[in-house]
Formats: sequence, structure tokens, C-alpha cells
Amino acid sequence: PAAGVNRLVSCSDRSFRIDAEQLQRRFRSLQRAVHPDRFGQRPPKEQYYSEQHSSLINKAYQTLLNPLSRGLYLLELSGVEPVHETDCDKDSAFLMEIMEINEKLAEPKNEDNLDEIETLIKVKQEELTREVTSAFERDDLQGAKKLLAKMKYFANLEDKLKARKIPS
Repeated sequence: PAAGVNRLVSCSDRSFRIDAEQLQRRFRSLQRAVHPDRFGQRPPKEQYYSEQHSSLINKAYQTLLNPLSRGLYLLELSGVEPVHETDCDKDSAFLMEIMEINEKLAEPKNEDNLDEIETLIKVKQEELTREVTSAFERDDLQGAKKLLAKMKYFANLEDKLKARKIPS
């Protein structure tokens, strides 16, 4: 979504810290300009471009809104190797914590337990987001990369939790 992302934020502003309201205003204004409904009476080629741009802008907005995908995108822009969960394999205390949460998630359904895990994951993600913000502001890209790897673990736990909470 690079082209769409560059339209949503100026190329010179490569900060991890974003103003969500400003991003939303920019998104809405770009979406209004290229929305397929505005191109209904235009030639097919223009309708096609409108749909493509609209889709790219949506994807870019989602990328920038989410701290994990925003961080991964900024690392990619800086030419840093892609983030893998194995980037934090040396942190045994962290891996133990992930294993414990995974074990709790594997236990037979218990709503109180799931709510507790959900709160824990949310708190951890907020903590990691603050640390990633700080790493980017210090221009510590390798530090940001390790923290984003941890965020990936928590994002996976979040997905497992959502899957557990959906009534079968």
C-alpha cells in the first residue's frame, strides 16, 4: 500500500507517532475525491482507477492506524530486514510469558479467564506501543524491530482469543 500510504502522510513525515484524528480527516478527504460513486458516469478506465485508488487508500489507512503494521511499514521504508517472531527468541522470560498465556487460552472455556487474558494482552500491547514509539524516536531501528516482533506474538494471541470468544 506504499502509494496510498504516501498520499495519506507526507513522505517527509516518517514518524511512528501519529495524530489519529488528522489521519482520519486526511483519509476521508482522499476517499471523497476518489470514491467510485463519483465516477459512475465517467469512462470505464477512470472508474477502474477510482476503484484501485479507493482500495489503496483504505489499505494505507488501516496500515497506519494499527501500531504493529505502522511500525513494520516504517522499518520497511528504512530498509530494515522484515520482522520475524524469532527476533525475540533470546528473551526467555518473554517466551515463558507467551507460553503461559497460550496455556491459559488452551484451558476449557472459562469466560472470567478470557476477560483476564484480554485485559493482559491489551495492557501489554499498549506498553509495547509506548516502547516502540520511544525506540523510533531514538532512531533505534533494531530495538524497534525486536519490540515489533513481541507485538506480533501478542497480535497472534489476540487472534486466538477472538477465535475462542466467538460462540461455536
